Amino acid sequence: MTQRNGNTFISTRHIAATPNEVFAAIQSPERLARWWGPAGFTNTVQRCDMRPGGHWVFDMHGPDGKTYPNENVFDTIDPPQGSQPGLFVLHHIAQPLFRLTLRVQADGAGTKVDFVQVLDSVEMAQQLAHIVEPANEQNLDRLTAEVLGR
Repeated sequence: MTQRNGNTFISTRHIAATPNEVFAAIQSPERLARWWGPAGFTNTVQRCDMRPGGHWVFDMHGPDGKTYPNENVFDTIDPPQGSQPGLFVLHHIAQPLFRLTLRVQADGAGTKVDFVQVLDSVEMAQQLAHIVEPANEQNLDRLTAEVLGR
């Protein structure tokens, strides 16, 4: 379940796979495009320069038939190494503005994924909470399905 604290939304998921398997689905542009977004959405990628400072430009196509342009800049792409967690951070530079951090860490027989989205303002978070909270859970559902090959 997604928790909100001010302008921050936090979702956590356990995936029955190794941290490296989970991170591979995050840092692969092709795989990222398959799972990114809420249920029913698809993505058309114009550019995905998967490196710190690189841009990810794409359109999300909703089940309502609308197209939603998106642009992100990658900040951190650090795969897990040994006992060190993996870290993936991007900034969404189109409205609504936010920073998204995915932390991937070994957890028992699998991997714990922390999905932390920080919107630009508390007011924006309040306005979008009814969309962001279920959408973040659906993103993690889709990531899980991608990792487990479902």
